[in-house]
Amino acid sequence: MSVEITWWGHATATVRDSGTAVLTDPLLTRRCAHLRRRRGTLPPPRARDVDLVLVSHLHRDHLHLRSLATLPAGVPLVLPRGTLDAVPALRRLAPRPHFCELTAGDRLTMGPITVRAVPAEHDGRRMPFGRHRAAALGFVVEGEARTYFAGDTDLFGGMAEEVGPVDSALLPVGGWGPGLGHGHLNAERAAEALARLRPRTAVPVHYGTYWPLGMSAVRPHEFHAPGDEFYRHAARLAPDVRVHRLTHGESVRLAVAG
Repeated sequence: MSVEITWWGHATATVRDSGTAVLTDPLLTRRCAHLRRRRGTLPPPRARDVDLVLVSHLHRDHLHLRSLATLPAGVPLVLPRGTLDAVPALRRLAPRPHFCELTAGDRLTMGPITVRAVPAEHDGRRMPFGRHRAAALGFVVEGEARTYFAGDTDLFGGMAEEVGPVDSALLPVGGWGPGLGHGHLNAERAAEALARLRPRTAVPVHYGTYWPLGMSAVRPHEFHAPGDEFYRHAARLAPDVRVHRLTHGESVRLAVAG
């Protein structure tokens, strides 16, 4: 038995478990507002061939309407509770997905897998100063293995207890600009999260893909380095966890203990 994880760039990944393909925070276009994809080709059409989609929070690089509109008709779309009120344009998507809103602690079972919503420490507003919000979430996909997709989050008290035991973790280690504020993990804090969670394997995400237009020369280290830095910090803080630094479109197949 095995679980396959494919990283398409930014926070977009496919977790294939028990014959079910789960797509996270799909961002499938070359542009997103003021951001441009600077590394990796766009995900191929097969990236859209999924059974379930998870959206962690309302920010446009995670809940991206143009990308969602390219997914198959009727695909279930799992969202934080309150998203449909905060982003009414979702109801006008064509083809129309099947919406399911969750709160931390809720579970959704679909065939052989269960998705469990867990808390995240991140601003849940759609716009930087908007009043419409929905609490950001992470998700644990439970099938043959337990895979944690953190979305966007910072460290928070009780993180290990809320997430629970997991086999693999997809952790954000950077961002899309030259600075990270509250509510984000950088490479070192992501390694600290790894030390708390203690999965068997980890895949760094949310770095080295999108960058603001016209800012290529501004702190390029923050674009290129987070994956390698996470690997080094993880070796120091969580040496028993195997880290897979995937390139865009690369997959890793993880054996599951029977």
